[in-house]
Amino acid sequence: MSREPLPEVLVLRQFPRTRFRGPRLRSTAAVCTTLSALAATSLITGPSVAEPFSAGPCALQRTGAHHSEGVDTWNAAYPRPTRRLDAVLVFLSFPDSVPRTTPAELTADHFPATSRFYERASYGRFSLRPHPVKRWIRMPKPSTAYAIQRDWSPAHRAAYLRDALAAADPRVDFSRYDIVYFVADPDAPGVDSDATKVVNLDTPLRADGRDIRRVVTVFEKHPPDRLVLAHETGHVFDLPDLYHRPADGKGDWDTYVGDWDLMGSQFALAPDLLGWHKWKLGWLRPRQVVCVRRTTRLTLEPLSAGPKTPVTGAAGAPAFGLGDGTKLALVRTGPDSVLAFEARGPVGNDVGACRSGILVYRVNGDTASGDGPIQVIDAHPHTEACWENSVYPPLADAPVALGESFTVPGTGVRVDAEDRTASGAWTVKITTG
Repeated sequence: MSREPLPEVLVLRQFPRTRFRGPRLRSTAAVCTTLSALAATSLITGPSVAEPFSAGPCALQRTGAHHSEGVDTWNAAYPRPTRRLDAVLVFLSFPDSVPRTTPAELTADHFPATSRFYERASYGRFSLRPHPVKRWIRMPKPSTAYAIQRDWSPAHRAAYLRDALAAADPRVDFSRYDIVYFVADPDAPGVDSDATKVVNLDTPLRADGRDIRRVVTVFEKHPPDRLVLAHETGHVFDLPDLYHRPADGKGDWDTYVGDWDLMGSQFALAPDLLGWHKWKLGWLRPRQVVCVRRTTRLTLEPLSAGPKTPVTGAAGAPAFGLGDGTKLALVRTGPDSVLAFEARGPVGNDVGACRSGILVYRVNGDTASGDGPIQVIDAHPHTEACWENSVYPPLADAPVALGESFTVPGTGVRVDAEDRTASGAWTVKITTG
């Protein structure tokens, strides 16, 4: 499969409603587009902005892969969530249905939960401020006219976006907002909840003197899937899908990262973003990332622990905190790959974590979204845990537990989880082989 950007491919995230040993994430299907070159997970070429990285030898180069995990530069075509971003929620009704919910109720489905997730994940360094339009805006056509579905045709999808923007523009000043959510009446007969997705546009829409390069189209039922908007918003920040879609659409979807990142599953027990993603987004300070080039003993603070001084963001809730120490250790394994080590446990966004320990995973900067750019390595491959509510029980007990030693298969790299400090940080030894 080509790793080059595919500007004429739309990848739709579809979330099956069936459950087997725990909830699963939506599937993904690709269809060609002919209008506006819409691409939900394609890389939109734009200028790059260099960022300082203390772990330079371990900073993978950003490539042309969809949502590349490279961190040497930031793709400036995407907003970087290192400041306050303002999002408008536009609520769309249709002539063939009278809404049974209100904009206020649908806003409460997603906020403040989405803002709080990102405030905790970023240690208070990013705030997402919602601006909901307080009344329904009527679309010109019945909901059934747009043929909304998970494999949405390019023509119907483009018509929906054009009509939504035209209907909303007289009432919304789009120049004020960084993110646009078009939220459809969930009870309209033509609305399919599996069609929720991010649409990136190579040819942007234009309103109020600004280009709109991406839109989150929301078709969720009321109440919606857990953290679904947080997952979709992650794509707005150039984060890839970490779930695996079986070729035949059957089998496990969560074999790559299991419960360990929101971009794998919004139903995850420990959905906080992986340390690599926090580094990519600018939430980890240079001194908090260490590139290990020889056998080293170091202290890893729990990933979900924030700064010692609480930081209050837009949602008004302080970030959790132990300190501002090392949160991510890396070992370079190839031109486009590293091993990552971080401490995870039941705190912050990970309060439901099944197990505590040192999570080990591979990162490949040249692997596209949906193809496994990050893969968690199971330190307990012959057991599973939390089968009743984990999205993928074989990886629920993946972390290296206190007192254990684990050698990464196929490498000479070993990690020893030697001790825990009084504050809860982990003392680990990484042997590079």
